[in-house]
Amino acid sequence: MKILIVDDDPLVCQSLQVLLSREKDMEVIETVNNGAEAIGYCQHTIPDVVLMDIRMPVMDGTQATRQIKQDWPQIRVMMLTTFQDEQSIRLAILAGAEGYLIKSTEVSGMAQQLRTLVAGTSVLDGEVLKRLMQPEKEEIQQLTPREKDIAELVVQGLSNREIAEQLFISEGTVRNNLSIILEKLQLRDRTQLAIYYWRRI
Repeated sequence: MKILIVDDDPLVCQSLQVLLSREKDMEVIETVNNGAEAIGYCQHTIPDVVLMDIRMPVMDGTQATRQIKQDWPQIRVMMLTTFQDEQSIRLAILAGAEGYLIKSTEVSGMAQQLRTLVAGTSVLDGEVLKRLMQPEKEEIQQLTPREKDIAELVVQGLSNREIAEQLFISEGTVRNNLSIILEKLQLRDRTQLAIYYWRRI
Protein backbone atom coordinates (compact mmCIF):
# COMPACT_ATOMS: atom_id res chain seq x y z
CA MET A 1 0.00 0.00 0.00
CA LYS A 2 1.48 3.33 -1.08
CA ILE A 3 0.65 6.22 1.26
CA LEU A 4 0.97 9.99 0.77
CA ILE A 5 0.97 11.99 4.02
CA VAL A 6 -0.26 15.60 3.86
CA ASP A 7 0.27 17.73 6.97
CA ASP A 8 1.78 21.15 7.66
CA ASP A 9 3.47 19.88 10.85
CA PRO A 10 6.85 18.32 9.94
CA LEU A 11 6.91 16.39 13.22
CA VAL A 12 3.56 14.75 12.45
CA CYS A 13 4.77 13.82 8.97
CA GLN A 14 7.99 12.34 10.29
CA SER A 15 6.32 10.41 13.09
CA LEU A 16 3.65 8.91 10.84
CA GLN A 17 6.23 8.02 8.22
CA VAL A 18 8.35 6.14 10.75
CA LEU A 19 5.45 4.36 12.43
CA LEU A 20 3.50 3.36 9.34
CA SER A 21 6.63 2.21 7.52
CA ARG A 22 7.01 -0.47 10.17
CA GLU A 23 3.89 -2.14 8.77
CA LYS A 24 5.01 -4.79 6.27
CA ASP A 25 2.32 -3.96 3.73
CA MET A 26 2.68 -0.18 3.89
CA GLU A 27 5.07 2.29 2.26
CA VAL A 28 5.02 6.04 2.85
CA ILE A 29 6.08 7.26 -0.58
CA GLU A 30 6.12 10.99 0.27
CA THR A 31 5.17 13.64 2.82
CA VAL A 32 4.00 17.10 1.75
CA ASN A 33 2.91 20.17 3.67
CA ASN A 34 -0.35 21.37 2.10
CA GLY A 35 -3.14 20.44 -0.27
CA ALA A 36 -1.60 22.13 -3.31
CA GLU A 37 1.58 20.08 -2.89
CA ALA A 38 -0.52 16.92 -2.56
CA ILE A 39 -2.25 17.61 -5.87
CA GLY A 40 1.09 18.38 -7.51
CA TYR A 41 2.52 15.08 -6.28
CA CYS A 42 -0.47 13.08 -7.51
CA GLN A 43 0.08 14.46 -11.00
CA HIS A 44 3.15 12.26 -11.41
CA THR A 45 2.74 9.52 -8.79
CA ILE A 46 -0.58 7.97 -7.76
CA PRO A 47 -0.74 6.78 -4.12
CA ASP A 48 -3.23 4.21 -2.92
CA VAL A 49 -4.18 6.35 0.06
CA VAL A 50 -3.78 10.00 1.03
CA LEU A 51 -3.65 10.72 4.75
CA MET A 52 -4.94 14.30 4.73
CA ASP A 53 -4.90 16.95 7.43
CA ILE A 54 -7.78 19.44 7.28
CA ARG A 55 -6.42 22.87 8.25
CA MET A 56 -3.27 23.80 6.33
CA PRO A 57 -1.90 26.94 4.65
CA VAL A 58 -2.05 27.55 0.87
CA MET A 59 -4.78 24.92 0.35
CA ASP A 60 -6.66 23.10 3.08
CA GLY A 61 -7.48 19.42 3.18
CA THR A 62 -11.11 19.77 2.18
CA GLN A 63 -10.27 21.68 -1.00
CA ALA A 64 -7.47 19.26 -1.87
CA THR A 65 -9.69 16.24 -1.27
CA ARG A 66 -12.36 17.60 -3.59
CA GLN A 67 -9.80 18.14 -6.37
CA ILE A 68 -8.07 14.79 -5.88
CA LYS A 69 -11.33 12.85 -5.96
CA GLN A 70 -12.37 14.71 -9.09
CA ASP A 71 -9.11 14.05 -10.96
CA TRP A 72 -8.14 10.65 -9.50
CA PRO A 73 -11.27 8.95 -8.11
CA GLN A 74 -9.31 5.74 -7.51
CA ILE A 75 -7.27 7.39 -4.75
CA ARG A 76 -8.71 6.79 -1.29
CA VAL A 77 -8.63 9.76 1.07
CA MET A 78 -8.45 9.42 4.84
CA MET A 79 -8.79 12.64 6.79
CA LEU A 80 -6.42 12.67 9.75
CA THR A 81 -6.92 15.62 12.04
CA THR A 82 -7.25 16.91 15.58
CA PHE A 83 -10.56 18.54 14.69
CA GLN A 84 -13.65 16.59 15.69
CA ASP A 85 -16.24 19.33 15.22
CA GLU A 86 -19.33 18.45 13.23
CA GLN A 87 -18.68 21.03 10.53
CA SER A 88 -15.19 19.72 9.73
CA ILE A 89 -16.39 16.12 9.50
CA ARG A 90 -19.34 16.93 7.26
CA LEU A 91 -17.34 19.12 4.89
CA ALA A 92 -14.63 16.46 4.57
CA ILE A 93 -17.16 13.78 3.68
CA LEU A 94 -18.98 16.07 1.27
CA ALA A 95 -15.64 16.71 -0.45
CA GLY A 96 -15.28 12.98 -1.08
CA ALA A 97 -13.19 11.61 1.78
CA GLU A 98 -13.95 7.97 2.53
CA GLY A 99 -12.66 8.05 6.08
CA TYR A 100 -12.06 10.32 9.04
CA LEU A 101 -9.58 9.59 11.83
CA ILE A 102 -8.34 11.59 14.79
CA LYS A 103 -4.58 12.00 15.23
CA SER A 104 -4.74 10.41 18.66
CA THR A 105 -5.71 7.08 17.04
CA GLU A 106 -3.23 4.31 17.84
CA VAL A 107 -1.00 3.45 14.88
CA SER A 108 -2.12 -0.19 14.92
CA GLY A 109 -5.73 0.94 14.70
CA MET A 110 -4.88 3.47 12.00
CA ALA A 111 -3.09 0.82 9.95
CA GLN A 112 -6.12 -1.48 10.11
CA GLN A 113 -8.44 1.34 9.10
CA LEU A 114 -6.20 2.10 6.12
CA ARG A 115 -6.34 -1.54 5.06
CA THR A 116 -10.12 -1.42 5.30
CA LEU A 117 -10.17 1.72 3.20
CA VAL A 118 -7.95 0.26 0.46
CA ALA A 119 -10.13 -2.87 0.42
CA GLY A 120 -12.95 -0.62 -0.72
CA THR A 121 -14.87 -0.15 2.50
CA SER A 122 -15.45 3.21 4.14
CA VAL A 123 -14.31 3.53 7.73
CA LEU A 124 -17.67 5.12 8.43
CA ASP A 125 -20.93 3.23 8.72
CA GLY A 126 -22.70 3.21 5.39
CA GLU A 127 -25.88 4.81 6.68
CA VAL A 128 -23.92 7.54 8.41
CA LEU A 129 -22.00 8.26 5.21
CA LYS A 130 -25.23 8.39 3.22
CA ARG A 131 -26.84 10.82 5.65
CA LEU A 132 -23.74 13.01 5.65
CA MET A 133 -23.71 13.34 1.89
CA GLN A 134 -27.39 13.89 1.13
CA PRO A 135 -29.89 15.96 3.12
CA GLU A 136 -33.30 14.48 3.80
CA LYS A 137 -35.43 15.01 0.69
CA GLU A 138 -38.46 16.22 2.55
CA GLU A 139 -36.47 19.09 4.06
CA ILE A 140 -35.52 20.53 0.68
CA GLN A 141 -38.42 19.37 -1.50
CA GLN A 142 -39.34 22.97 -2.31
CA LEU A 143 -36.08 23.40 -4.25
CA THR A 144 -35.77 22.52 -7.94
CA PRO A 145 -33.07 19.99 -8.98
CA ARG A 146 -30.85 22.86 -10.20
CA GLU A 147 -31.31 24.76 -6.95
CA LYS A 148 -30.44 21.64 -4.96
CA ASP A 149 -27.24 21.21 -6.98
CA ILE A 150 -26.22 24.80 -6.34
CA ALA A 151 -27.12 24.63 -2.64
CA GLU A 152 -25.04 21.47 -2.12
CA LEU A 153 -22.01 23.05 -3.84
CA VAL A 154 -22.38 26.17 -1.69
CA VAL A 155 -22.36 23.94 1.40
CA GLN A 156 -19.17 22.29 0.12
CA GLY A 157 -17.49 25.71 0.13
CA LEU A 158 -17.36 26.45 -3.61
CA SER A 159 -17.48 30.06 -4.81
CA ASN A 160 -20.06 31.27 -7.33
CA ARG A 161 -17.42 31.09 -10.04
CA GLU A 162 -16.46 27.52 -9.14
CA ILE A 163 -20.12 26.48 -9.06
CA ALA A 164 -20.69 28.08 -12.46
CA GLU A 165 -17.73 26.21 -13.94
CA GLN A 166 -18.81 22.88 -12.47
CA LEU A 167 -22.44 23.18 -13.59
CA PHE A 168 -21.63 24.87 -16.93
CA ILE A 169 -23.75 27.92 -16.19
CA SER A 170 -22.99 31.63 -15.75
CA GLU A 171 -22.06 33.27 -12.45
CA GLY A 172 -25.15 35.44 -12.86
CA THR A 173 -27.32 32.33 -13.00
CA VAL A 174 -25.66 31.03 -9.85
CA ARG A 175 -26.28 34.34 -8.04
CA ASN A 176 -29.92 34.45 -9.15
CA ASN A 177 -30.55 30.85 -8.11
CA LEU A 178 -28.81 31.39 -4.77
CA SER A 179 -31.09 34.38 -4.06
CA ILE A 180 -34.12 32.21 -4.84
CA ILE A 181 -32.82 29.40 -2.62
CA LEU A 182 -32.28 31.76 0.32
CA GLU A 183 -35.74 33.27 -0.18
CA LYS A 184 -37.45 29.87 -0.36
CA LEU A 185 -35.73 28.61 2.77
CA GLN A 186 -36.04 31.99 4.52
CA LEU A 187 -32.31 32.24 5.09
CA ARG A 188 -30.08 35.31 5.10
CA ASP A 189 -26.78 34.18 3.59
CA ARG A 190 -24.48 31.30 2.57
CA THR A 191 -23.49 30.61 6.18
CA GLN A 192 -27.10 30.12 7.23
CA LEU A 193 -27.61 27.85 4.21
CA ALA A 194 -24.67 25.68 5.33
CA ILE A 195 -26.05 25.47 8.86
CA TYR A 196 -29.48 24.58 7.45
CA TYR A 197 -27.96 21.61 5.60
CA TRP A 198 -25.74 20.45 8.48
CA ARG A 199 -28.75 20.28 10.79
CA ARG A 200 -30.58 18.06 8.32
CA ILE A 201 -27.84 15.54 7.49
